[in-house]
Amino acid sequence: MSYPNNQQYPAPGGPPPPQQGYGQPPAGQYPPGQYPPPSYPPQQQAWGAPPNQQYPPQGYPPQQYPPPQQPYGQPPQGQYPPPQGQYGAPPPGQYPPPQQQWGQPPAGYGSPAPPPGQYPPQGYPPQQQQQQYYGAPPPGQYGGYPTQAIPPSPGYGPAPQNINVTAQVEGLYKAMKGFGTNEKQLIAILPKLDPIQVNAVRAQYNQRYHEDLIKRLESETSGNFEDALVQIARGPLLSDVWNLRAAMKGMGTKESVLNDVLIGRSNADINAIKREYQQVHGRSLEGDLRSDLSAATEQMFIMIVSAQRSEEVDPVNPQQVERDVAELQGAFGNFMTKNSVKACQILTSRSDAQIRAIAQRYEQQYGQPFVKTLKRTFDGHMEQALLLLVARAQNRALSDAEQLEDAMAGLGTNDTLLIQRVVRAHWDKQHMQRVRSEYQRRYGKDLVKRIKGETRGDYEKTLVACVE
Repeated sequence: MSYPNNQQYPAPGGPPPPQQGYGQPPAGQYPPGQYPPPSYPPQQQAWGAPPNQQYPPQGYPPQQYPPPQQPYGQPPQGQYPPPQGQYGAPPPGQYPPPQQQWGQPPAGYGSPAPPPGQYPPQGYPPQQQQQQYYGAPPPGQYGGYPTQAIPPSPGYGPAPQNINVTAQVEGLYKAMKGFGTNEKQLIAILPKLDPIQVNAVRAQYNQRYHEDLIKRLESETSGNFEDALVQIARGPLLSDVWNLRAAMKGMGTKESVLNDVLIGRSNADINAIKREYQQVHGRSLEGDLRSDLSAATEQMFIMIVSAQRSEEVDPVNPQQVERDVAELQGAFGNFMTKNSVKACQILTSRSDAQIRAIAQRYEQQYGQPFVKTLKRTFDGHMEQALLLLVARAQNRALSDAEQLEDAMAGLGTNDTLLIQRVVRAHWDKQHMQRVRSEYQRRYGKDLVKRIKGETRGDYEKTLVACVE
């Protein structure tokens, strides 16, 4: 479908479906947009509406669907619904920056934005762009046109060439050369590397000194300090692959690790994880998930790793949200009529913006918070996975902050989860600072001080270096 020539698209200040992987701007960083303008969108065509279909739908007064003061898809911020915001929009002031174009994901870890002007091209969609991209909904489901596949996160795609990390490579070698280890130098180098640099450091170290950096770190360090350094040195993709295998190897399954690594990831990242898992371990991720999980939970994770989510540039279609809400309510049912697979199929295939819209519309329709309904309907591993999916869609930084506290709360600290969660968040420095801000707001204490109270020695210094 095409848009009127006199209609600017994307609309400045309009509501992009945000990326809810890493890199979501924090609440309050950007002023909430004053949209929609009185003259936009035209009454006969709305954002995300199917082609050649009048919006609002027949039977709804133009001024009442959706009610201007209660747009769908915006999480509650103290009161519900908020006075401003748009269908599928994140919390007021959180997203997007004023210069962000409609339909583009936010810049940052997990959501590289398409090149300026690439989406949507003038006269979109031309015939040569009608192919279906992976992860896109079936034609006609969200407006009837193909979507643009989001590139993988830094460290998950092809390695850039000619990365100069000679100083870091030599510094690591000197820190472990001869008798004794210079732990201070290891801590000064590794936590400061970004995903591209750490992959280059590992490759160049192995080539230059004819030894494996990971094995050398394991031989020179021990305990939680070793685990933290190895998590960093492997980089985000290899860490995901090793953590997944460890979670399913041996007796029992570490469900929290499966959730942490796989829930809410982009299609490109999931596909990268599957390829690397097969290459490193010589076995398929899907096969191991089937072996370790069962029933509806197994089916849910197979859906997740099928990498069929709507992309974050896909529009939020009000008609589809209405259908999703109605189908979810029927799937929740009761103990006898509950259809867990149907509920998972809907939620695991929707983008973060679409999940936010579903959650808000559900509460408007049934007077019950969506999260509360999930808790009432599901239990065990499935409940945890679906709650994390919704939490990450609504506010990724706050969700990460809550997970960090969960790893430290109670008697004793779950050091394995704490290390993995700190290292995973630190790959995007801006995201890490948003997590720290959300932690302060949520718990009234500084994250660095909290970590210092739960850790000791070089282990403590390594995690603090990641957070700071």
